[in-house]
Amino acid sequence: MKKSNYSYIGIAFIILVFGIIFIPKIVDRITNQDVVRQESRSDFADDKKSTDSGLAFIEINGVPKKVPPFSFTNQNGETITNKNYEGKVYVIEFFFTTCPTICPRMNRNLVQIQNTFKAFEDFGVASFTINPEHDTSGVLKAYAEQYDITNPNWHLMTGDKDAIYKLANEGFNLYTAEEESVAGGFEHSGNFALIDKNGFIRSRKDDFGNPIIYYNGITSEEEKVDDDGSLEEISALKEDIKKLLNE
Repeated sequence: MKKSNYSYIGIAFIILVFGIIFIPKIVDRITNQDVVRQESRSDFADDKKSTDSGLAFIEINGVPKKVPPFSFTNQNGETITNKNYEGKVYVIEFFFTTCPTICPRMNRNLVQIQNTFKAFEDFGVASFTINPEHDTSGVLKAYAEQYDITNPNWHLMTGDKDAIYKLANEGFNLYTAEEESVAGGFEHSGNFALIDKNGFIRSRKDDFGNPIIYYNGITSEEEKVDDDGSLEEISALKEDIKKLLNE
């Protein structure tokens, strides 16, 4: 027999031995799902999909709108800035403690939301008074106690009036004005703004695919519809807060 024939026989023998020893082991690993080559491609994609809230970014000229820098004093006399809310999902409102109309309704709704998310350390509320001359830290603290505001990330803030009005009207486009002819002497929006963990303003979309931008903060879940025909959006806000907390 030629030498080359011995080489072919040797190679064939090695292949046969490899098949007898290793192929059953590979089959067994596949059967027991030890070999999961696809996990780096599919599992992470599923994770990303599951954490995508689907909520819209509010854009101005194609740029996602972010909370402007601010610095005010809260009900405990502490300086609070936008940086205190980094890494947190939070709701923004503008109000004043002597408001005889919509503010009590808004804050009762916010307290309900507070209680819904009391187990979440990364949820908060930012309330800015539009009557800072009256609403000192002491007044705000009493107001917080009256409404049973207990979330440590719920800051009721006071400070420079011009800075607060600029934040409301330009920073959030939430109308605020001093108006002696109306009850309480001030006018302001009854809407809430929803902010994600990175400081961007977010909202769900309407039936036409457009962002609703803000959430009606006046009508309660129990009311369903108020006297003006405005539907409640507190339940939607709760759903969207949960989505952003998981994002």
